[in-house]
Amino acid sequence: MINKQNLWFITLFSLILILGIYYVSIDDEVASVLKSENDNQNTTLEITESDVLVALEVENDEEKQALMEEYQDILLDSDSTIEEKNVAYENMQKLNNSKGEEEKIKNLIKEKFNLNSFVKIKDTSISIVVSSKEHDNKKANDIIRSVQELYNDEKYITVKFNS
Repeated sequence: MINKQNLWFITLFSLILILGIYYVSIDDEVASVLKSENDNQNTTLEITESDVLVALEVENDEEKQALMEEYQDILLDSDSTIEEKNVAYENMQKLNNSKGEEEKIKNLIKEKFNLNSFVKIKDTSISIVVSSKEHDNKKANDIIRSVQELYNDEKYITVKFNS
């Protein structure tokens, strides 16, 4: 039986092999055209606010995916004890709940303040990165109060403006 790790290895190896064959079989003429197109393009890179938020989202999703896979491995491992499986299952539930809460907070900020944001929840702390050129303490306080209203217990909420 093929496990996940072997399947990923075979998939990635096949992809690398296909790309290698494609690269070797490409004509020199086509390669020179592609190279000249790349040389002609402007090499300056402009990072926009949305790029930063997307990068933060991707990084957060990768972390959560890695944790989720770790918990799933514990759940599927026949050598794991029932207690370990229960802890892994509870952690998976917490991870899913935090994903839902993050989306809820992002939607609240979008609807109430008309701002794009990135939200990361870890235990009792909530980190918010807001895409705005205007660094306004009043707006940050309003965001903190709006988010705190969603919870009964105290949360440590930070708001950072990204410009």
